[in-house]
Amino acid sequence: MNAEQEVIAAALERADALAGGDPDRLRRLLHPDFHWTSHLGEQFDREDYVRSNTAGAITWKKQSLTGAEVVVVGQQVAVLRCVAADDVVSGESVRSTFRMPMTQTWVKEGDRRLCLAGHAGPRLKG
Repeated sequence: MNAEQEVIAAALERADALAGGDPDRLRRLLHPDFHWTSHLGEQFDREDYVRSNTAGAITWKKQSLTGAEVVVVGQQVAVLRCVAADDVVSGESVRSTFRMPMTQTWVKEGDRRLCLAGHAGPRLKG
């Protein structure tokens, strides 16, 4: 598996961990210094991100990634750009799908890729 494939596989595993509501699995995919900026401009460190996505008001059903492009720098750092489709259920039991551009920075530690940072948004119309 080349570096680009490793990053896409890790990003899909992260999406599966979100959909599974699995905080331990999600945490294992995130670098200890992880930070995220949501489509609303909210900023999260690793623990806040894990908590808000596995024990918050939104329940993830699926996240799919389309149009993935990966740029690898020196085999250790990679940037993934794509469009994410987030299939979620809100606290009012309303199921919705949101599409938005997403950027993730991945670093290689040992034989694993860890997400160091990410940003999603703005939401796409339609």
